[in-house]
Parts: sequence; C-alpha cells; structure tokens
Amino acid sequence: MIIKDLVKSAKQGNKEALLTLILEDKDDYYRLAYSYVGNQHDAMDAMEDMIVKIYEKIHQLRKPEMFYSWSRSILVNSCKDQLRKRKKIILVDEFATTADAHNPHTQQEAVLEVHYLLEHINEHQREAITLKYLHDLDYKTIAAITNVSIGTVKSRIFQGMNKLRDIVRRDLND
Repeated sequence: MIIKDLVKSAKQGNKEALLTLILEDKDDYYRLAYSYVGNQHDAMDAMEDMIVKIYEKIHQLRKPEMFYSWSRSILVNSCKDQLRKRKKIILVDEFATTADAHNPHTQQEAVLEVHYLLEHINEHQREAITLKYLHDLDYKTIAAITNVSIGTVKSRIFQGMNKLRDIVRRDLND
C-alpha cells in the first residue's frame, strides 16, 4: 500500500495500517530519538510517546504524504519534552558513520571529535546540522520539525558549518 492509503486507513481506525507506517521507518525514528536524548531507554520512551500521540492525532493530519515529516516533528517534540523534564540537553551521540566500521577505536575517536566540534556551536545550529547531515533530512522536513522557516534552517546550517570550519582550521594550524 502507498502512504496515502495507509494514512487514510489509519484515520479510519485501522491500527495495523498505522503500525505499518511506523514500522516502515522505525530505524530512522530510533536514530533521531537517540540523537536527542542520548540513550536507548529514553529513545524508546520517546518513540512510545510518539506512537500514542500519532494514534490520538492522526485525524488532524491534512496531507497524508506529509506523514513522515509530521511524525518526526511529534518525535522531536517528545524528545524535547523528556529533556526538559530531565533538565539537561544531550544532542547527538552516535556518529560512527564517518569512521572505519571495523575499528572500534577509530569509531570512538570520530564520535569524540564530532562531540567536540558540535559543543562549539549554538543549540539551534547543532540541531539543524544534526538533522541535515546525520539524519539526512531535507530543509523542508527540518523546518517542519524545528518549527522555523526553511530560510532560518539554511541560515543555521550555513552559520554553524562556518563556525565548524573555523574551528577545524584553527586546530589544524595549532
């Protein structure tokens, strides 16, 4: 079934259709939640919260083709709620994507380097860069998730990347 049909069926109360939609992107949902909350338990809690909210609010979704952007926004908001409750912010933890997949030491170094770099930019820039480059989301989806305009998303990414380049250049020259 295509997304529109599944959403239509879910709106009519078909729990299996809703489950199919969610399971289709479960790994992406998990990575997104984990990057916000920083641990497996809280990521799973955020996903559970997202599923409940989607079930309760699926009738509010106007454009079925926007289901995944809409559901990611719900997930991000669930993660942010958890972080507010814990009174701490942990964005981004799993960044072994650029490291040698067979060498855990190289992966660990890559994770530490990315953490070091991301600590030097503001929260909004860090969030936009994380969503763009680590979760491979487009500007429109990032704008929907963060509830800002596409221009603001582009600006945050551009300014954040410029700061990161300056830090890397400075570190290379030292």
